[in-house]
Amino acid sequence: MDSFPQDRERALVASSEEITLLLQHPAAAVLLALLDNPALDETRLCLLLERKDLSGEVLEEISRRKPLLKNYRVKRALAFHPRAPRLATLRLVRELYLMDLVQLTLFPGISGEIRRNAEDHLIARLPQLPLGHKITLARRGPARVAGALLAEGHAQIRAVVLDNAYLTEAQILKVLSREKLSPDVVREIARHRKWSTVYNVRLALVRHPGSTLSSVLGYLPELTVSDLRELAAPGIVPESLRKYLQAEIQRRKPHYQKTSDSDIASDERS
Repeated sequence: MDSFPQDRERALVASSEEITLLLQHPAAAVLLALLDNPALDETRLCLLLERKDLSGEVLEEISRRKPLLKNYRVKRALAFHPRAPRLATLRLVRELYLMDLVQLTLFPGISGEIRRNAEDHLIARLPQLPLGHKITLARRGPARVAGALLAEGHAQIRAVVLDNAYLTEAQILKVLSREKLSPDVVREIARHRKWSTVYNVRLALVRHPGSTLSSVLGYLPELTVSDLRELAAPGIVPESLRKYLQAEIQRRKPHYQKTSDSDIASDERS
């Protein structure tokens, strides 16, 4: 039996004021009827899309209606709805404005697939963006986008992007894994107050051919002996640096030897 038949019929011909009231109706059939009402404008449709409890049926129908999606506000509201159909959102990602796309990547509850797709679109747009937009992204963009901007090496972006709150150690390490990375980027990371103190970043800086000898030598006393030995293996770092690694290993050898002998003696007494 049809639920709320009178409300459904009314929704088809309701005035703008009546539509506003019907937007909160609990029945999907009534909300679907509203979509056929010529008086339903973009403002009220966006109000409808603010309902987090909208059924998948209603959202799917909105996504199918191309005339409704000609309006950008509607596209954005649908893309940001937590229950929006997956395929519809993936289509809409391509059409979102730059900062809306950034906001979508940071939106709570967004699926990993959609977030990564949105990030891919942002990264693909980077070569065409003016410097001002890149600086904005460097400040507020998600981690992968920040890493891509850092790798570009632009002088006016490097310092800004390293202070990005979303930038992660993983992205810094990914950037430092590039052998053809600009030496200026390497030096900027090496002197950054946060990233230069991260152990794995220091290891990556020691490995990178763009690092200066003076910065690398400052890290050696804090590296573990096992990491020093790995780095000192032939072919890992230039020979000019390798001798310093070997010297640091030798400098620590007596200490570790004494510790080892002490442990053996302790074991024998017990």
